[in-house]
Amino acid sequence: MSSAPADLISAFQSDFARSLDEEMGLEDFLQYCRTDHMAYASAHECVLEAIGKPRLVNTADDPRLSRIFQNRAIQVWDTFAEFHGMEETLMQLYAYFLHAAQGLEERKQVLYLLGPVGGGKSSLAEKIKKLAEQFPIYALKDSKSGRISPLLESPLCLFERDKFGPMLEDRYGIPRRALPGIASPWALKRLREYGGDISQFRVVRVIPSVLNQVGIVKTEPGDENTQDISTLVGKIDLRMLERYSQDDPDAYSYSGALCLGSARCVEFVEMFKAPLKVLNPILTATQEGNFKGTEALPAMPFNGFIMAHSNEAEWLKFRNNRDNEAFIDRVYLVKVPYCLRVDEEVRIYDKMLKSSTLAEAPCAPQTLRTLAEFTVLSRLVVPENSSIYSKMRSYNGENLKDLDPRAKSVKEYRDDAGAPEGFSGLSTRWAFKTISAAFNRDPSEIAADPVNLLVVLEERLSKEDLPDEYKRRLRSHIKEWIVPRFAEFLEKELQMSYLDAYSEYGQNLFDRYVTYADKWLLDEDWRDQETGMQYSREALNAELEKIEKPAGISNPKDFRNEVVNFVLRARAHGKNPHWTSYEKLRTVIEKRMFSKTEDILPVISFEAKGSVELDDRHRSFVSRMVARGYTEKQVRRLVDWYLHFKKSAQS
Repeated sequence: MSSAPADLISAFQSDFARSLDEEMGLEDFLQYCRTDHMAYASAHECVLEAIGKPRLVNTADDPRLSRIFQNRAIQVWDTFAEFHGMEETLMQLYAYFLHAAQGLEERKQVLYLLGPVGGGKSSLAEKIKKLAEQFPIYALKDSKSGRISPLLESPLCLFERDKFGPMLEDRYGIPRRALPGIASPWALKRLREYGGDISQFRVVRVIPSVLNQVGIVKTEPGDENTQDISTLVGKIDLRMLERYSQDDPDAYSYSGALCLGSARCVEFVEMFKAPLKVLNPILTATQEGNFKGTEALPAMPFNGFIMAHSNEAEWLKFRNNRDNEAFIDRVYLVKVPYCLRVDEEVRIYDKMLKSSTLAEAPCAPQTLRTLAEFTVLSRLVVPENSSIYSKMRSYNGENLKDLDPRAKSVKEYRDDAGAPEGFSGLSTRWAFKTISAAFNRDPSEIAADPVNLLVVLEERLSKEDLPDEYKRRLRSHIKEWIVPRFAEFLEKELQMSYLDAYSEYGQNLFDRYVTYADKWLLDEDWRDQETGMQYSREALNAELEKIEKPAGISNPKDFRNEVVNFVLRARAHGKNPHWTSYEKLRTVIEKRMFSKTEDILPVISFEAKGSVELDDRHRSFVSRMVARGYTEKQVRRLVDWYLHFKKSAQS
């Protein structure tokens, strides 16, 4: 019998044991602080440590990145490897935790993630909460009742900074800045019961948990008419009034979000949908490190951080209300826009597909990229004096210098577009629903390809409740950019699959071109040993031009010299290069071989063939397409689409 199940059970038990509370005396805790500074680290420091040190990437060393980031040095983290195209956002986020951990103004501010729907705010918030779980919380425990502080307050809350700070720093190496400030009403009651003997407190190591809301809590705005501040600060527990007076800390229910997340993190979803009166306790919690409950109790400590997120409409509505100025000043804004880089958008789709059964389904080449291009185009502000497609490619880091003289740099495009770019358009969630529908469009085969994707896009645009003008713009993107570019790609795919059957012809053409070019450069006549034909320099030039002209070679002499030097260097090492090994000449030969696309149509079409030879060549073509990543049904669909496209273009 395999030992795997036992290993799994042991691993689970070991992991669970890690989450169990470990207890020590107060003096033992203070001694422990000498060896581990994370024992008294703030919530911000814990997240910063969990994120880890950034790696500096000098984008000037990478041509693509240098175009995207204007040669700046950027920070990247393995911790955030699954967040694609979010470098600017992650650097802002890291700056917040770094500055807050340094004790700067950010420690008193609400971390606010602002972005469009489906842009990744919630995923980023979940990641931050997971990072907040990495380091334990050391909390006070009542040795008599065995109860842990309901606010999971640090033992250092007992010590006033001015009175005991120098002693703690000298004896235990605990810096004064690590002393949180005040003890909770719960702890103060125990202190009175102990007669000030703090050694009677115990210290418990508690593992924060998003699932169990231990130190990390999530709250949402309720109904405007019924919601009050108790959702944040807690309230009296009516059941306890039989045993305790109303102003007794033990009669209080510490169920508010600020209580439960006091030691680490409070996530407030759609925060600005809540009435302002409900949000007021957040101001004192962030600014003063404490907040008042609903009863006549002393202030309660808050040593965590507050993280909120919403879309731009809610933020603008809140910001434009002058009554909210005090709150706005206490917000650290991190923008989380949509991804505007096609390559990164494709990686996002790949990541999402890997978490589904569609990861095992066939996905034809260019499918995800076609969707990514369409989605990114929907998010871009249309530029002046340049095409939006060139803008998209520029944002992706492509070099358009020789392709589009009107193309601008990324900085120029961004300056022209302004701040709102990336906050509107089709969401990643919308795109994933689209690709899911494309996979499932053919009930007989769970697979995706660009042709089915284009059909699904049209179907979804017809059904979506979008402004008519916006729909027209999206359809124009498909017609003007997506379809023609896919047709170019598909033509290349079909040609290459057809071409493989004629690789010998390609090699012969390659070798003949090199021979003609070499003799032409030497200014010699040449006799073909196989045919006995004599070629003058003019005749050689005519033969070379037959190959060069379809590819539009503008400077034949330099091109011929470049090719001959490349081949002769390779042959000097005893190897004749394959005709596809030199990209420039490969392109020229392909243009020559397919100067008439109609030549390949009899082979690739699925119509009945007129000969056994043609039928064999067709089957070979299909098998090569399958080897390139297509299913046989997709090959037929793509060929039919291509033939229809060519026919429409000619009419």
